[in-house]
Amino acid sequence: MRGRIARAAGKVRREPDEITLVGVSKTFPAGAIREAYAAGLRHFGENRIQEWESKRAELADVQAKLHFIGHLQSNKSRRAAHLFDRVDSVDRVGLARKLHSAASDEEKRLSVLIEVRLGDEPTKSGAHESDLLPLAEEIIRLPCLHLLGLMTVPPYFDDPEQARPHFRRLRELREGLSLKLGSPLPVLSMGMSHDFEVAVEEGATEIRVGTGIFGRRDSQQ
Repeated sequence: MRGRIARAAGKVRREPDEITLVGVSKTFPAGAIREAYAAGLRHFGENRIQEWESKRAELADVQAKLHFIGHLQSNKSRRAAHLFDRVDSVDRVGLARKLHSAASDEEKRLSVLIEVRLGDEPTKSGAHESDLLPLAEEIIRLPCLHLLGLMTVPPYFDDPEQARPHFRRLRELREGLSLKLGSPLPVLSMGMSHDFEVAVEEGATEIRVGTGIFGRRDSQQ
């Protein structure tokens, strides 16, 4: 994976260390996370609160950065703020306020990304482009949240090149939003196992890889 990242970065004259690799460890056991950590991976993404709670005790000595990457229900915001270092899927003002309240009770400043919905898939979550600015403005008014950037999950295409316009659009949105807010937004989280090279070429600073690291999931997992 590191070699593939380096080759993709080299095509557009970027340095590989500009890109953070997040291992999507959802559905995989604690032992797999420990193995990946031993191999040098330091960021992990989970999308279910209860699943991570079941693994957490076995990994108490693993000093990794934990990302919540799934759709987060507002009634689970308190547990998410307690368990995770970052929530990468904030998509509405109500959730941002709940996370702020929870982070305040934890006496922490919680880093967040706004998830942007760029496709027309009804099952996908994420803020619409028209809601992006007011949502970002609300987040930066909340002192216990730290807005780092944007995330998207584009539609799946057999040909990764078809995802390029979505990645390019997210980069443009990030650049425009940063100017309007007068604040840097350094994180652009986009690209997964099958299309991350294209995302890197379009400016991704983080990629989320599950299958490419842990292998394929099956229904038993």
